[in-house]
Amino acid sequence: MRVRLRRAGSPGVGGSGWVPHLVAVAVTAVVLAPLARPGYVLRYDMLFVPSQALSWEVIAPATALPRAVPQDAVVALANQLVPGWLLQRLVLVAILYFAALGAARLVPTRRTAVRVVAALGYAWTPYLAERLLIGQWGLLVAYAALPWLVRAALGVRAGERGALRRLLLAAAVSAITPTGGLLALVTVAALMIGRYPGAARSASAATGVTLLLNAPWLVAGFTSAGDGRSDPAGVAAFAARAENWAGPLVALAGTGGIWSGQATPASRAGLLVPLATVLLLAIAGCGVPMLRRRWPGPLVGRLGLLAVGSWLVAALGVLPGAVALLGWLVANVPGAGLLRDGQKLLVPYALMLAITVALGAERLAELLTARFDVPTGRVLLVGAALLPVAVLPDLAYGGAGRLRPVAWPADWATVARLVDERPGEVVSLPFQEYQSYAWNAGQVVIDPAPRYLGVPVLIDDTLRVDGTAVAGEDPRAARVRELLAAGEPVAAADPRWVLVQRAAGPPVDPVTLAGLRLTYAGSELTLYENPAWRPPPAPARPGPVGLAHLLAATAVLAIGFSGAARRCYRVVASRHASPAEGEGG
Repeated sequence: MRVRLRRAGSPGVGGSGWVPHLVAVAVTAVVLAPLARPGYVLRYDMLFVPSQALSWEVIAPATALPRAVPQDAVVALANQLVPGWLLQRLVLVAILYFAALGAARLVPTRRTAVRVVAALGYAWTPYLAERLLIGQWGLLVAYAALPWLVRAALGVRAGERGALRRLLLAAAVSAITPTGGLLALVTVAALMIGRYPGAARSASAATGVTLLLNAPWLVAGFTSAGDGRSDPAGVAAFAARAENWAGPLVALAGTGGIWSGQATPASRAGLLVPLATVLLLAIAGCGVPMLRRRWPGPLVGRLGLLAVGSWLVAALGVLPGAVALLGWLVANVPGAGLLRDGQKLLVPYALMLAITVALGAERLAELLTARFDVPTGRVLLVGAALLPVAVLPDLAYGGAGRLRPVAWPADWATVARLVDERPGEVVSLPFQEYQSYAWNAGQVVIDPAPRYLGVPVLIDDTLRVDGTAVAGEDPRAARVRELLAAGEPVAAADPRWVLVQRAAGPPVDPVTLAGLRLTYAGSELTLYENPAWRPPPAPARPGPVGLAHLLAATAVLAIGFSGAARRCYRVVASRHASPAEGEGG
């Protein structure tokens, strides 16, 4: 028998009222409170500049793997309209708000309190806290979009008008990063296959367009000068880590376990955190039968497989028999480096956990109400809603104050202007991917030069994690690294500019700067020009990458325009219908 989803307001797919909106606003305000002050939050991969230049290197990195494609291009386009400080706040507010609201609207229930449990269970998680503290906002955009994508997929299967457009819009938002796009593609393919009205047409359209939305980073990866393989040493370096006495697998079960201790909230080391995780899993187990009753069973099974699969992939780096296999894949299969940091793929698991915990709390509350009284059931729901906050209090106020806005030193604008007047490749020193500045309170941030300067910039893409050096994939950066290691002048790499930053790290050897001419000396930055530089031949930019971006952008515009046209049609239709309805009355 074919099962159809219920309409909004029923336990199948529900409306939410104003309370979940209020909860989403409250969560956003509490977590992002430090951003009320002016400036930029610069932490690890979170780097916004006043105005990021749009260049071919942003659209299609010539030698490095396209980890920031199309994210950097989207930011550069948005910077044409919105300054960087405002864009950063809009993005972070959208992540928190839509993650909470999306989970609240997705959970199949009529009870507002249960929606609140789902909202807090998804927006106040170790996963979101750790990825926020490591600055991976692009991945968190996909995290916030997943509940909306799943809800739209449910709508497509139920025959809701406009659901396919909403699904593609969520997929487009997710595809801002390769990991988010991959998660969206797998989720769409898993949920859209099945038996329902128009299944073949909807599934093929959804999967095909989602694949097209991922084309920019896929094509850029295929056409890059690198071979797409990664250092297998990254398997151990990026493996999930224990956050307390219970080990890495339990940390993953609680949606934590990120590889970086610097991005882990201190509360995750608490003695009771593993017990809270076991409690959440038990409540989630009570919620699975309710989810199967309110959603089609096969669909629940597929979501469950996605959740379990994402958890298993996240655990590959610590499972004894899987480490060698993952190392072989990373070293031999182009693009498999995406799996090194498997914990970032926990998004489907985190969503399934939040939904089933909310339904499990509802089921237990109903049992308590039937056995005792109404207040007892309500107390349980309040406790379930506050449990994530109780075990992770230091997500509040920007991760206990770790997200602190600072001002960019004036040297950066001056250097950007000088380089823009005479464009050419820049080598950034100290030659390390991540820098630490006194003016940024010593917080580690990825080298700003590639995004602040509107020209190609070479930085060392070797990543050092707890004493382990994970080799990068950029052959141009490897050439500069070899010159510096041999004690030769960096001018031998033939850059036009050499930028020396006042940052933590080994001092720059004067021999490195031999043959260069001082152009600008500021308190934070010193810029040298290479008088022997000769303009290289114009690079043959890969046409397929530009075409992929164009096709993906066209798909996004088509999705947006179709939604706008539908709304305009409804407004016009309602205005024409109103007089007739009034006369009939």
